[in-house]
Amino acid sequence: MKFKVESLKLKVSKALLLTLFFVVAFLLMRQGIQAACRNPNIAEEEQPFLRPAAASGSIEIKWFGHSFFQITSSSGTKVITDPFGAMGFPMPEVWPHIVTVGREHGNHNNVGLAKGNPVVLRGMKLGSDEWDQINYTFRDVLIYNVPVHQRGVPGYYQSLKGSGFVFEMDGLCIFHSGDVSEPFNEDQLQLIGHVDILLQTIGGVYTIGPEGAKKVIELLKPKIVVPMHYWYHYGVLERFIDGPYKVHRLNKNSITVSKDTLPPEAEIFILKVVREGDL
Repeated sequence: MKFKVESLKLKVSKALLLTLFFVVAFLLMRQGIQAACRNPNIAEEEQPFLRPAAASGSIEIKWFGHSFFQITSSSGTKVITDPFGAMGFPMPEVWPHIVTVGREHGNHNNVGLAKGNPVVLRGMKLGSDEWDQINYTFRDVLIYNVPVHQRGVPGYYQSLKGSGFVFEMDGLCIFHSGDVSEPFNEDQLQLIGHVDILLQTIGGVYTIGPEGAKKVIELLKPKIVVPMHYWYHYGVLERFIDGPYKVHRLNKNSITVSKDTLPPEAEIFILKVVREGDL
């Protein structure tokens, strides 16, 4: 009899725990708390299916030109992406905690520009033609990479490998597309997961052009899109913003965003590279 009572108590306890789990999950969905950036279909099995995103604060995204951004979380964690070498843009003074390198090329991998002693995350294994696998958490920021290809030169090489990077901070999912040459395939979309803010290459020639970049917006459905990697080719930019999305032309190189201030549908924000005398 004692065994049956204990068994009954165990079953009741399990039932209560299961009920509590579903109640909590339901309340989270009712409150509009979103799952993390990474697609739950490829999440590790030991992680819960519902993983609420971090509490939302304001982040700053600053563009220095080409593919070089600085993303700062509400707690002050700074990440820079694809720092360039000498290519005609002003060289900023940056003190990041993290540097990501999507491609091993002088326009993307000038990590020596970063002051201090930042962690460097490379999408390609240094000195090889193999992708690295990045899944790294620093303080309040989660960073992971997505393998991409850049278009090659006929007769010389077919394509070059690189990486895009996802940054999860303050409840926001920011995706830096890297030097991608075609709209993302299903495997890449699964790796990318949810996107709130898209930093998208539009340059064409060796990378994806304006029309392909619009297709990327259709696939990822971000709320904010910041075009990059078009140098000073403003004709390319005009083709990209020629419908159907609302466009904001800013006279500065930064935007501040929080989960609460995201627009309901995709909008394009054109940032301006700040030069001496622009202030």
